[in-house]
Amino acid sequence: MMRIGIILGSTRPNRLGEQVAHWVLDLAARRSDAVFELLDLREHALPQLDEEVPPVVGQYQNEHTRNWAGTIAAYDGFVIVTPEYNHSVPGALKNALDYLYAEWGDKAMGIVSYGSVGGARAAEQLRQIAGALRMADVRQQVLFSLMTDFENFQTLQPKPFHESALETMLDQLLAWSGALTVLRRETVPVNA
Repeated sequence: MMRIGIILGSTRPNRLGEQVAHWVLDLAARRSDAVFELLDLREHALPQLDEEVPPVVGQYQNEHTRNWAGTIAAYDGFVIVTPEYNHSVPGALKNALDYLYAEWGDKAMGIVSYGSVGGARAAEQLRQIAGALRMADVRQQVLFSLMTDFENFQTLQPKPFHESALETMLDQLLAWSGALTVLRRETVPVNA
């Protein structure tokens, strides 16, 4: 069975992303076609990228990098939950993505974003990053507006249509993750 990691991309105190990530996990867990697990970047404690050689080489010197690589390598695809900070993704999320290369490749990615305009600009930046990492991003995404989907800008109160958008995104994500399995079998990570 496929394993999908739900990456919580914010590490801020009082982050709204925790509510969003748990909403995704709760709905995804109702499915029987994959195993969904939450990956909270707070729990991985990655410092600013501190590897001596570029990740594309795959020669990880630090234990925290090797642990992160092992975690990411175990998944077939990802749902990335991201806020929008200054028209982009949070630094902690970008850093976590930048740490690795081969482990992201030939895997599918779906996006759930939130912000004043639904996190749309962060989602677009994330698509560019994913392309550079050889990830396939699915078209459907879920965008939460701070104005209409959070009560008092604090408590997630998603509109009903978001649930069907998430289901469509997960359908696309699992289809692409399954299709990319052939490529992942042919590509052995450099660090393996």
